[in-house]
Amino acid sequence: MAAGRDLASRLRPPALVFLHGTLGAGKTTFVKGLVSGLGLADAREVRSPSFVFVHVFRNHITVYHVDLYRIEQPVEVESLGLEDFLTERALVIVEWAEKLAPSTLEPDWRVCLEVISDTERRIRIEEPHAENASDL
Repeated sequence: MAAGRDLASRLRPPALVFLHGTLGAGKTTFVKGLVSGLGLADAREVRSPSFVFVHVFRNHITVYHVDLYRIEQPVEVESLGLEDFLTERALVIVEWAEKLAPSTLEPDWRVCLEVISDTERRIRIEEPHAENASDL
C-alpha cells in the first residue's frame, strides 16, 4: 500500500497505469494504497473489480480501477471503453494489463509486482516514456 500511495503523489491525469503480476502478487493491495493516497476512498473500500471489470472513484479527480482477470478474448476489452476514460482526464489503473492486445494502449506508468515470499514483494515502477524506474 505504501508504494501505491507513493505513486499516487506522482500521478497527474490523464494517465494510464498498467499493473502486472501473478495472482496474489498484490495488485489490488497496490491500488488500495493508490486510491487512498489520492484521498478518494478508504483502503478498505477498494476491492478487486474482477466480476464487474471496472470500479469508479470520484472526488477531485476520477479513477477507473479496471481488472481484466476474467477477460478471455482481447476483443472483450473494447466494450470497456478504456480510451474514453482517458478523454475524461482520469486516471485509469489496469490490473492484468497483459491481457490487452499488443499495442492497444501505451501506459504512462507500468508497475510490476513480484512475489518474493509470503510476506515480501518486489515492486518495479516505470515511466516507459521517461528514463527512470525504481524498485521497492
